[in-house]
Amino acid sequence: MSDGASSSATQTPSVAPSVLVIFGASGDLTSRKLMPALAELIDRKFLPEHFSVVGVARTEMSDDDFRTRMHEAVQPALPSWDTATAQFRYITGEYNEPATFAKLDEVLNEFEVAMGGVCNRLYYFAAPPSTFPILVDSLGQAGLNQPTTPGGFVRIIVEKPYGRDAESALELDRVVHAVFDESQVYRIDHYLGKETVQNLLALRFANAIFEPLWNRQYVDHVEVTVSESIGVGHRGGFYEEAGALRDIVQNHVMQVLALILMEPPATMDANGIRDEKVKALRSVVDFPETDLDQRVVRAQYDIGLVEDEKAIGYRNEEGVSPQSSTETYVAMNLKVDNWRWAGVPIYVRTGKRLPKRITEVVMHFRAAPHLAFAQKMSKKLEPNSLIVRIQPDSGISLRFGAKVPGQAFVVRTTSMDFAYDEQFTEEDLDGYERLLLDALLGDQTLFIRSDEVHEAWRIVTPLLRAFADPDFPLARYAAGTWGPTESDAMVQRDGRKWRQP
Repeated sequence: MSDGASSSATQTPSVAPSVLVIFGASGDLTSRKLMPALAELIDRKFLPEHFSVVGVARTEMSDDDFRTRMHEAVQPALPSWDTATAQFRYITGEYNEPATFAKLDEVLNEFEVAMGGVCNRLYYFAAPPSTFPILVDSLGQAGLNQPTTPGGFVRIIVEKPYGRDAESALELDRVVHAVFDESQVYRIDHYLGKETVQNLLALRFANAIFEPLWNRQYVDHVEVTVSESIGVGHRGGFYEEAGALRDIVQNHVMQVLALILMEPPATMDANGIRDEKVKALRSVVDFPETDLDQRVVRAQYDIGLVEDEKAIGYRNEEGVSPQSSTETYVAMNLKVDNWRWAGVPIYVRTGKRLPKRITEVVMHFRAAPHLAFAQKMSKKLEPNSLIVRIQPDSGISLRFGAKVPGQAFVVRTTSMDFAYDEQFTEEDLDGYERLLLDALLGDQTLFIRSDEVHEAWRIVTPLLRAFADPDFPLARYAAGTWGPTESDAMVQRDGRKWRQP
């Protein structure tokens, strides 16, 4: 835990008087994600009376224009949101212009006076990643990187991607740490704000029946699936630059993977949890330079049917080159070199234009060493598995063998299911709501530390280099299917198969 109380406390957390400064405030992220999250926090009285927003962007707007746009971003508008947006301010300017930050300093000083001499600052980088170093440097040059009152705070939230590869992430860290201390830096991945992702910790470390089995002695293999039924839509230009490896694997997948593989933390606070996540990622073995295509599959969706509707191929999407080799699907066979997981394959797949939107982790246990039943009695019996569904229907399923009712002794696999929505009536916070609140409270538990970022880039950087080689295989798969046959073959070589959700 860093300089604030945890938002997981049962009582309403106490946020100090603050201003959220959003760089890139005219963009889609601000309207679609940040404003609805703030409106919910304000309506539920998680934020103090002295709280406001300053938008900064290149788009020409007045204060009133910005207030109207932010008000309309939340529909239906709540009375509390009407009151909140009336205080919002907006600054038009370039991110490398001293005048922009002089004006920001002036506006923040006005808020400080209005708030009784206390005005903590949370800077949110919702602008393109190429502007991050410029923003950091400009804030430092303007002296806006330190609190103005004793005990106050200045923090930055940095959106993904944090760098484009291992080298650029290191360089970005160098720039950031020249102006901000690591305790001020909050690298956001909204996946970590999801209730079910956090419940991986509860599932593992609050239940004596699961943790003793969570290792190579009982687990045959682990499967992580992050699938989307949608294509790239109007984000073709962005996707051409990012691809599935940068967009999903380096951040979302690696964070979920770290929570699955990590050892029990010494303390359930920011440092304890993040220390173990880093150790887990550090134990993932580097991909070999030779025969990489036996451990990794990259692919791109083609025309097909998704939910009974025709879908065009990736190369026909807006903003995509007709000769594009950008991956929309990645499957990997990861090896982990530590006491808990040595010899257990970790299969990961992510892709667009798959049959359904789902994120799940499957722990496949070893088969029972001996079955006393005749084969005909148990031909529909599968090894046990534990399925953790992160989205869209959050829950847990335990697959186990049971006798089929009737005279004959026949055993088959059945399921015991738990759904969060059915079991808990408490109203939870979604990803951005929780993470914005935690950043204002100074709780870094669900944010990514510098060394976590670098370990994740270490794992995927060899794949980035391989994918840049035009000779590296690019498989194709029809939209609406679970990926290319090459992905199935990768798993089948180990005598296993993908689970079809």
